[in-house]
Amino acid sequence: MASTADFKNGLVIEYNHDLYAITEFQHVKPGKGPAFVRTKLKSIRTGKVLDNTFTSGVKVVTARIEKRPHQFLFIDDYGYNLMNSETFEQVAVPKELINAPQLMKDGQEVDVLFHAETESVLSVELPAYVELVVTYTEPGIKGDTATNATKAATLETGAEIQVPLFINQDDKIKVDTRTNSYGERVK
Repeated sequence: MASTADFKNGLVIEYNHDLYAITEFQHVKPGKGPAFVRTKLKSIRTGKVLDNTFTSGVKVVTARIEKRPHQFLFIDDYGYNLMNSETFEQVAVPKELINAPQLMKDGQEVDVLFHAETESVLSVELPAYVELVVTYTEPGIKGDTATNATKAATLETGAEIQVPLFINQDDKIKVDTRTNSYGERVK
């Protein structure tokens, strides 16, 4: 249990039968009436953000969330199989809990968020950028770089993204996993 005085960014609380992380909070003491805390809460499971106001001093239930390093192994009927990098235990995770499953390749390092009390997987986060090889794209036309034109490219994982015209087949590029977009070419 924690009170509103213990609020800080990143604190995970149980609220309305779900887990929420505090992304913003502001303690307000109006001239008339009791003090209160205005918060923005982000759902751990769905990512939905909601505004909520807590009366100052109210008690809330905190949840312990742990981030553990894992490595992606393979996909089967049970989901995406990940191995803990420290204990070598394996866990199968459904596709819905991964932020960018189409960009995962064998051996990819990921962070898995666990609810410490129940040992259940909450989400799987890829690094902000992953390096992937372009397996197919149309050849670029020389001199056609005056505009910010893009073309489709297929990556080694099978995902398709838009890339600039100067990217060729077998080029290694950085892909932003949060927006599923081209970042830069890797030398």
